[in-house]
Amino acid sequence: IIEELADALTYCHDKKVIHRDIKPENLLLGFRGEVKIADFGWSAHTPSLRRKTVCGTLDYLPPEMIERKTYGEKVDLWCIGVLCYELLVGNPPFESASHNETYRRILKVDVKFPLSMPLGAQDLISKLLRYNPQERLPLAQILKHPWVRAHSRRVLPPCAQMAS
Repeated sequence: IIEELADALTYCHDKKVIHRDIKPENLLLGFRGEVKIADFGWSAHTPSLRRKTVCGTLDYLPPEMIERKTYGEKVDLWCIGVLCYELLVGNPPFESASHNETYRRILKVDVKFPLSMPLGAQDLISKLLRYNPQERLPLAQILKHPWVRAHSRRVLPPCAQMAS
């Protein structure tokens, strides 16, 4: 899922589109199990890839949105980290009893990994959940990450399979 999502977001970012609301509810599975991004309601086409609007889903908001700073496509990298954690654990990493506590944990990047989480997944997530957007693992490096490579079950869309 993470591999196909990173590939799809590479396409979006190349077209100057930031999704801004990556979460399980906005991913669909195709007939052959391929991942598709849905709900572009919060997305922005912005040639400069710079925005200030606070939008998305609380548990997935990156620090720069909470602090109302100008941000770019790297908000989607943060969301991939939150998504990966949620897919493996069953709930998002910063989930708390109150909105304010969730905001506080996001701003501190207060992530606690369960002992059951594979070290490779912890490494990937910790490289995506960085306070400084410039330090987040780029999409191309997600695709090359050893844990992602080791667990690839990549399903190409039918048109790509016919071409090979």
